[in-house]
Amino acid sequence: MSDEIEEYEYEDDEQLISRSEIKRQMHALQTLAGRLAELKPAQWDQFNFSESMREALQETLRIKSHNALQRHTKRLAKLLSKEDTEQVELLFSRMDDRDLQDTQRFHRIEQWRDRLLNGDDKTLSDLLDICPKADRQHLRQLIRTGKKEREQDKAPSAQRKLFRYLRELDLE
Repeated sequence: MSDEIEEYEYEDDEQLISRSEIKRQMHALQTLAGRLAELKPAQWDQFNFSESMREALQETLRIKSHNALQRHTKRLAKLLSKEDTEQVELLFSRMDDRDLQDTQRFHRIEQWRDRLLNGDDKTLSDLLDICPKADRQHLRQLIRTGKKEREQDKAPSAQRKLFRYLRELDLE
């Protein structure tokens, strides 16, 4: 026997993938499959899935048991490995971005509401500069009532109305 080690040359198509990497990829696919299972059926239409994948997603609706759902998610992941996962990840990324934008918008509106309730006429004039079509009288009434509610520890109904009105103004 010779001490030389026989070298094996790999073709360009052939790659060595470690078992750990395969497990990481399958775990990532299971995570995607779990997110897909949580979506509403109407949202599945955004993805151009094969017929077998669509049928498997429809089966998800019938499953009630937690353990069965985990097994089914693994099945979805296996089917997902045959699909275009880049497109799926891109669509989820867009959904996440939309959710983030909605959350940020919500926080901006909350901040305006709090500034109006804690501030003075200068804050209101700042808002009217941004939204000239806003009803000044209506805003003043909501602010005045909201401040009274806070002082008297009442339910914040006027504060909620102010928030809804600000949301309608579509503050950016």
